Amino acid sequence: MAGITFISSEEEALDAYSNAVITVAERLAPSVANLRVSRGRRAGGGSAVVITPDGFLLTSAHVVEGSTRPGRASFVDGRELRFEVVGSDPHSDLAVLRAEADDLVPAELGDAERLRVGQLVVAIGNPNGFAGSVTAGVVSALGRSLPTASGRIVDNVIQTDAALNPGNSGGALADGQGRVVGVNTAVAGIGLGLAVPVNAATRAIVGALMTEGRFRRAYLGIAGGSRPLPPRLARQLGRESGVEVVQVSEDSPAAAAGLRPEDLIVELDGVPVADVADIQRLMVVEKIGSPLSLKVLREGRELELSLVPAEL
Repeated sequence: MAGITFISSEEEALDAYSNAVITVAERLAPSVANLRVSRGRRAGGGSAVVITPDGFLLTSAHVVEGSTRPGRASFVDGRELRFEVVGSDPHSDLAVLRAEADDLVPAELGDAERLRVGQLVVAIGNPNGFAGSVTAGVVSALGRSLPTASGRIVDNVIQTDAALNPGNSGGALADGQGRVVGVNTAVAGIGLGLAVPVNAATRAIVGALMTEGRFRRAYLGIAGGSRPLPPRLARQLGRESGVEVVQVSEDSPAAAAGLRPEDLIVELDGVPVADVADIQRLMVVEKIGSPLSLKVLREGRELELSLVPAEL
């Protein structure tokens, strides 16, 4: 019929996708800062997300690692503000900054636990210094693990195919409603980006960094890795692996408890452990100074030890 334009379902879908990305970008752009960081004679950069109107920002710890003096945070409205590092936690690759302002636009924090594989996500940051850059993609996978510079593992990392480049670290990974569900932290390869999830554990870390400048953790003093259990023990426990002790640090809680290399840890504080991440999840501040039971397999024998974690 004359005068009527028909729109294909493909065009409608594309338009809906575009509108979703545009809405998220416009909502979050004022809340994402471009960082300039001084490291002695060298300068670095990255991104950060505003989390309170009075100047607190969230970024990646490695973005501000080694900073020697206050940095500068610039925003899409043209403002450039001085900031200082309030607290940094290399073990989670998170840091909190404080900028000199009381009227910033905070981003809404979401919950990465609600994400699903295939869900739309939008990354906003400053790759290679290009402020306010937006890329979109999907959640490629959940539950990944990310080794940090400290050697600790960040659990439940979000994998996305939204393009990330140097300078994106510390920027926002948002869901389709514009809620920040991750802090972009690494580029693992072509078409592969990773983000530290925003969840209950992250909020606890951020709260501690804001108030105390650090996040306290318990520590055992071992290096280890996952190892298959002997068939008989695997049948008895109903699982396939435990944590083999590779190294015991001198004068550590593990050394005081009598742990040895080649011991196979199968249970800690009454909780089954199958890999190093299981142990790390138990090393919360409440465990510092509290005796914990430890079940190990040594030379075919099952032993129960008592161990008192110290502060990391």
